[in-house]
Amino acid sequence: MDISALSNVTSDYIKNAAEASQQFTTQDKGFESVLQSAMEMVNEASDLQNKAEEADMQFALGYATNTHDLNAIQEKADIALNYTIAVRDRMLEAYKEIMNMQI
Repeated sequence: MDISALSNVTSDYIKNAAEASQQFTTQDKGFESVLQSAMEMVNEASDLQNKAEEADMQFALGYATNTHDLNAIQEKADIALNYTIAVRDRMLEAYKEIMNMQI
């Protein structure tokens, strides 16, 4: 595979391409956007937990027999929950640090 044509690709080129496709923005949207994305993450983690419980019930009732799929669903829910907890802890840590600032 010839990759010599990629030698002129720089970070500016990638940034411009991403901005053109509107997948990357450099604007500061403030606290509201951070809070909104955190709430979306909580909702997604909740949905994944519900799907994992449903898959567990289906397996326990004998409707599903594939343990690999069950394990994958449970692992995905566990990772989402752990990530959400980590973000929550960081947000609380940042809040406490802001509250302790001397002005």
